Amino acid sequence: MIRIGHSWDTHKLVPGRKLILGGILVESEVGLLGHSDADVILHAIAESLLGSLALGDLGTFYPDNSNETLGMDSKIILKECYKRVLDKGYHLNNLDVMIYSQNIKIKPIREKIQESVSSLLNVRLDQVSIKATTHEGMGFIGRGEAIACEAVCLVEND
Repeated sequence: MIRIGHSWDTHKLVPGRKLILGGILVESEVGLLGHSDADVILHAIAESLLGSLALGDLGTFYPDNSNETLGMDSKIILKECYKRVLDKGYHLNNLDVMIYSQNIKIKPIREKIQESVSSLLNVRLDQVSIKATTHEGMGFIGRGEAIACEAVCLVEND
């Protein structure tokens, strides 16, 4: 049996925060605001994995009002969410990720993000597609106020 999961996440860009994308620390004067480390890419991937098996959303497992999840490393979140999928007898077939960012350029770090995600999920590089686009100057993403990410995954049982 195969299942599809989809998720969208967005975080506001602010000064004084580290910018972590796909588990990679990116040199930047701004970072993403959030209760955890606000890694928008790993959040979208983790939630798509949960959604593929109707396991809930990130807030179900990592509430944004809990001291236990304050500043949490999103690599841990992703690994724990994928373990829930594995524990149900499913594994990742492939993952397609689209990053929406106006001023933070993804192309120079795209391959590092792909390698990071592949390593975190223990899958081949060709199972992880990382793409990026701008918002052509429109809306909150186009004004450089936030970064968003959309993830679609296909999981299948063993």
